[in-house]
Amino acid sequence: MKLLRTLFSVLALLAGGTVWVAAPAHAATAIITLSPDKGPAGTTVTVTGTGFPKKSPGTITAGTTAVAFKTSASGYFTAEVVMPVTEETALAVRASSGKAKASATFTYTYSSPSVAEEDPNTVQAPAPAPAAPAPAPAVLRFGVGTPGGPLASAELDAVTALAGEAPSIVLSYKDFNQAPPITELEAVRARGAQTLLTWEPWTWGGGTEQPAYSLDRIAAGDFDPYLQQWGQALAGWGHPVMLRFGHEMNGNWYPWSEQINGNSSGDYVATWRHVHDVVAATGASNITWVWNPNVPYWGSIPLGGLYPGNTYVDAVALDGYNWGTSASWSSWHSPSELFGEGLSQLRALAPGKQILIAETASAEQGGSKADWNTALISYLAAQSDITAITWFHFNKETDWRINSSTASADAFRLALASRR
Repeated sequence: MKLLRTLFSVLALLAGGTVWVAAPAHAATAIITLSPDKGPAGTTVTVTGTGFPKKSPGTITAGTTAVAFKTSASGYFTAEVVMPVTEETALAVRASSGKAKASATFTYTYSSPSVAEEDPNTVQAPAPAPAAPAPAPAVLRFGVGTPGGPLASAELDAVTALAGEAPSIVLSYKDFNQAPPITELEAVRARGAQTLLTWEPWTWGGGTEQPAYSLDRIAAGDFDPYLQQWGQALAGWGHPVMLRFGHEMNGNWYPWSEQINGNSSGDYVATWRHVHDVVAATGASNITWVWNPNVPYWGSIPLGGLYPGNTYVDAVALDGYNWGTSASWSSWHSPSELFGEGLSQLRALAPGKQILIAETASAEQGGSKADWNTALISYLAAQSDITAITWFHFNKETDWRINSSTASADAFRLALASRR
């Protein structure tokens, strides 16, 4: 978001301040996660791996099924595997690349027995023939950001009730004065979710002109000790985390924009590559590096000159909001009008990479937010390379919250249920 996140800063300081002792660096353990991790035979499961050898081939096996993959420059991969028919109630899904191996368990689910089957006095009918495999669940994940951040359990519980499911992604923010949020990362992991961690190279509340954080200073190594501390801490924690550094860089509302703060063309790519390399050198291969512009608009910086390259990026993302008529300059935009051009540009720049919608929401003014919610989920779920939608659940510039109205909340919950 283009306005300052002062509330996040205050809450983060209350949660633990900035005093931090570096954890020893070591190579992260290979880890895979399954989405979903349960369902009937025939379910298409997205397997996400971190901590594997960089830029290396590998194989996923699930029973008699085998799928090949190749890791990114940070040891990350994502691939899909269809769960085979088996008489077992659970099956190990294994991934291997070189000497690195990891596994996770997929649990098979079956229909509950009928009342007649549970009653021992009832004559049992012949067992029906096996049903055809159910349609594969949607890959689109639901995420959320709330004012209190990852430690605000009550807020996340309330969102779970509103959405009819727990978010599998929790959005958070840190500036360049804050320690690696290991406590927050672990709290999100304990909820069975993953953190989308926004790392902002500035001081919150300092405005857009902050020469201390100019891109050339970061690229020159002035912040290397701090970058190394973050890398060591994340490597020491060792679990998957999505890291979006310097998001919305194609706008002009943050000091890492090439349009302001003494920056110039080419500075952003040089800075991203430097930050990536310094952090990666600490052994933090559990990071998914997310490159995340704002949806393009008239006057925004062309994305082509801001993209660091496929070897430096694991996933791409877009931020986009339907402001409706909540501001004097804004108008109502459908989901396809809002995201269509940006998605096309991302696919051209980073073909084959997963795409996240990292921040989105709609205003109530200017149209039907309920209809917009329904259209958004349908629009995104129909595109197989879009893996997540993260809702900005704030009452801020306008009421972006899921439950800004009963109609909005009801439509959002039903839309999520429909995509499943």
